[in-house]
Amino acid sequence: MKQSEQLKAEDETLDSFYHGRILILQKKKGYRFAVDAPLLADFIQTRASDEILELGAGNAIISVLLSIKPFKQITALEIQESLADMARRNLKLNRLEKKVSVICGDLRRYQPGKKFDVIFSNPPYIRKGEGYLSSSLEKSIAKHELECDIFDIIEKTAELLKSEGRAYFVYPAKRRDDFLQAAQKNGLKLKAIRFVHPRRASPPHLFLAECGYQSEKEAVLLPFILYDEQGHYTAEAEEIFRGRVRA
Repeated sequence: MKQSEQLKAEDETLDSFYHGRILILQKKKGYRFAVDAPLLADFIQTRASDEILELGAGNAIISVLLSIKPFKQITALEIQESLADMARRNLKLNRLEKKVSVICGDLRRYQPGKKFDVIFSNPPYIRKGEGYLSSSLEKSIAKHELECDIFDIIEKTAELLKSEGRAYFVYPAKRRDDFLQAAQKNGLKLKAIRFVHPRRASPPHLFLAECGYQSEKEAVLLPFILYDEQGHYTAEAEEIFRGRVRA
């Protein structure tokens, strides 16, 4: 039996990404990542010396996708034990156990005793008390602000980010004001923002943001368009889903 089959549970699927370079286990009916994960992985810029922290790792999809880029070490923090277990198996599938480590814990109480060059997060999008909860608690915690909210995540980012560090996020465009308020409250400045549009004529539904302590002027990057007029992925989307590595 292949290792991939040994690591996969009956309620999980085994999917491949980046033309088979990456293998990912996901729940059939629980938490499954969406297009925002590869978009954030592509947006994050890394260096070979970077020590990186992921806040709210889920099944570690973004940390695994980042493995095609240079970095020294990633710590992936996840509050749900079921997802932390799956994250560890995804690291094993992709032979990343020495480069990425998973910690199961509440980010609000996480005290690693050091700071990081890069911190990134794909936070829960839905405010507590809004929207409909899933029948899957795992999925509800991943998508709703039940265990933490954007203010908790930005506060922990500000606490653990080095003075010259970079922080990266993907978040709903309709909650941009909440994001900016959280960043300002914790002394982080928006360095770059890129809006994500389903189609060119559609309003943005997400944005990608880079934050830090440096007082550089905010850069508004060219919008990212997911689909063309024919309903196919745009050329840039195809590049990202193939696993491009930008210089």
